[in-house]
Amino acid sequence: MRRLAGSTWRFDDVDGVPVAPVPDRARPELTFEDDGQVFGTGGVNRFRSTYTLDGDRLTFGPLATTQMAGIPDHLARERAVLELLGGAPTVQVDGDVLVLVDAAGRASRLTRVRPDGVS
Repeated sequence: MRRLAGSTWRFDDVDGVPVAPVPDRARPELTFEDDGQVFGTGGVNRFRSTYTLDGDRLTFGPLATTQMAGIPDHLARERAVLELLGGAPTVQVDGDVLVLVDAAGRASRLTRVRPDGVS
């Protein structure tokens, strides 16, 4: 967990599909806390869970999410994010880039958000 603990990551693409230029509030994001908690947004709804990193396998506990309405494109991207997180992806960290790979081999890329809010 040390590689992820205390960091925030913003999705650049989900399953290889770029996150189109969207307002920051509509961009999926993950924040990993030091105590094994994770929270974030799928782009529409907020969520919270626990996480465990075992080797390169990232698993999440049950996700608690809000249930707000959103535009279809954002909701579709959010579903893909939540499916990715529910599927115990593998993790690759290379500096400020985090790659989550699902069981089908589809990669999602995230960029570290610096404390000043810049990714």
